[in-house]
Amino acid sequence: MILREDLLPDNAPDGLEVIQITTNLYPSSHIYMEAQIFTPDSKRFLLHGAGYAHGSSDGYESSHHYMVCDIEDHCLLHTIIEEKDATAPTVSPDGKYIYYFVDEGTINGGKIMLKRVGIDGSDRQTLLVIDSPIPGVNRSPSRLYPLSTIRADGRKLAISSFLGNGQADGILWGLLIFDLAKNTCEVILTGQTWCNMHPQYCRSSAPEHMQDILIQENHGNKSEPGGEILELCGSTGADIHLIKDDGTNFRNMPWGRDGNEFCQGHQCWRGTSEWAITSTMTKSPPELQLIESRSTPFAEHNGIVSSGGIRNNISRSFPRPCFNHFATDIAGTLLVTDTSKTDMGGRVLVAHLGQAGKDAASSWTCVAHPGSSWAKKAHIHPFLSPDGTKAFFNSDESGLVQAYMVRGIENLNLNKPNSRNV
Repeated sequence: MILREDLLPDNAPDGLEVIQITTNLYPSSHIYMEAQIFTPDSKRFLLHGAGYAHGSSDGYESSHHYMVCDIEDHCLLHTIIEEKDATAPTVSPDGKYIYYFVDEGTINGGKIMLKRVGIDGSDRQTLLVIDSPIPGVNRSPSRLYPLSTIRADGRKLAISSFLGNGQADGILWGLLIFDLAKNTCEVILTGQTWCNMHPQYCRSSAPEHMQDILIQENHGNKSEPGGEILELCGSTGADIHLIKDDGTNFRNMPWGRDGNEFCQGHQCWRGTSEWAITSTMTKSPPELQLIESRSTPFAEHNGIVSSGGIRNNISRSFPRPCFNHFATDIAGTLLVTDTSKTDMGGRVLVAHLGQAGKDAASSWTCVAHPGSSWAKKAHIHPFLSPDGTKAFFNSDESGLVQAYMVRGIENLNLNKPNSRNV
C-alpha cells in the first residue's frame, strides 16, 4: 500500500489519510459498492484483481481473481478465488465464509456452480451445480449478475440471471433464491424488465424485514435473444421495488417515473433499517439528489406518486446536489458519496445522517479528490467499512483503475449538525 497525500483535499482534517491499496500492472478495483464483502469486524474485505466493479473484461478474463484485503496487516492481499468464470462473491454475515459462483452457463445449457470457501482459504466446497433447467420455469440460467446478496441470518442467498432460450420471444430474466441449508434453488420472479436487478437483501435481522429484497425494474429495456442488453431502460425510467424471498409481498419504492424525476439505478439500504436510499436525476431543478424512503403497497408502477410514500431528500442541505454512487455504514448514521465530474472532477464526501425520514444529511466533508477519468470502468463507487471508520473508492488517476482507502473518518466529528467542510 502507498500513502497518497496528493489525493487529499486542501485543508484536509487532521488524521485523514488516503491509501492506494493496489498497485498492479493490470486494472484492480473494489467490488460494486452495494456488495456484502466485509467481515462484520471491519478488518477484512474482498476486492477484484484484473477486473472492474462490474466484473472482468477487456481481455482480463483469464487472470481475473478475487482477493481478501487484511486491513490490520498493512492491507496485505491474499488471492482467495481464481477459478475461471468466478463471479458474484459475498461474505457470510458471521464473516466466516465467502459464497461465490462459477458461471459456465450457456443458452439452454452449460452449468452454474455455487461454491463456498472459508475466509482463510480453507474448506472449499461446491454446494450446488445447476446443469439442467430449473423446475418451475423450465429454463437454464446464464449471464449471472455480477453481484449476489445474502440474508442476515445466512440461510438464503439471491442473484439474478438471464433465463432466455435464444428465441426472440423467449427473452427472460429472473431472481434466483438459493437455500443454503438445503442447497436448492428456486426462481421467484421473472420477466423481460428484470435485466439489471441489483438485488439487495435488507440487512436487518428482524423477522419482518429480513426476507425483503430490494430490486430494480428497467421498464422499456431491449435485449438480444442471447441476453446482450441493447437498451437499458425506456423513456420513463426504472422503478424500484421490494419483494419477499418467497416471492410474495411485492411493493413499490416512491421514486421516479413522473417525467421529472428519474432513478439513476443506484440504491442501497440505510444500514440495517427498513429505509433505503436512491440517487435520482431531476429536470427541475436540474440536480442529482439522494432520496430516502420506505416501501409502499404496490398499486401500479407509478414511482414517486405511490400512495403513502414517505420521501426525505437527504441531499437538500447540499448546494446544487450532484451525487451518483453512495453507501452507509452498518449503523445507518454515516453516508459516503461521490460527486459528478463537474464538481472539481468528482470528489468523495462523507456526511452525518440524522433521523430517518425527517432530517437532511449534515456535516458534509470532502475526504478525497480521486482524480478519476469518470470512464464507466473507473467510476468512483465509494463505500464505508461497517464500523464507518474507513471509506473506499476506485480511480484510474494512475492510468489504470486501482483500489483506494481513506483512513480516519472516525476523527471528523460528523455528528455536529451544522458543520460543513466542502
